[in-house]
Amino acid sequence: MAKEEIKKSLENSKKELDADYDNFVKSIQDDLKSFKKKALDQI
Repeated sequence: MAKEEIKKSLENSKKELDADYDNFVKSIQDDLKSFKKKALDQI
């Protein structure tokens, strides 16, 4: 019983981490895009 709960908890943690990672990558990409746009606008 406890083994199953641990397994389920680990899977949920992995899903959350994956989602957090995806959001992190996306926000960095958005930051880069806006930075490039600002840099190009200044030139």
